[in-house]
Amino acid sequence: MVGLSKRGKPFKACRNCKALVEREVEVCPKCGSRSFTDEWNGIIIVLNPEKSDIAKKLELKDKGRYVVKIG
Repeated sequence: MVGLSKRGKPFKACRNCKALVEREVEVCPKCGSRSFTDEWNGIIIVLNPEKSDIAKKLELKDKGRYVVKIG
């Protein structure tokens, strides 16, 4: 079981590309950034970015979990 942060979220978000990653990740697998935050809201899971209108609107080009807003 993944441990919860003090804010109750088992994941953290990349400040650069908004990818949602597990707490122990040190380098973002999507963009290579090392800047993360616990201050985020909303999750979007992109399965087919080529056909997703939401992914296009948010400019997400890869499959994965992303946050909607970084606090």
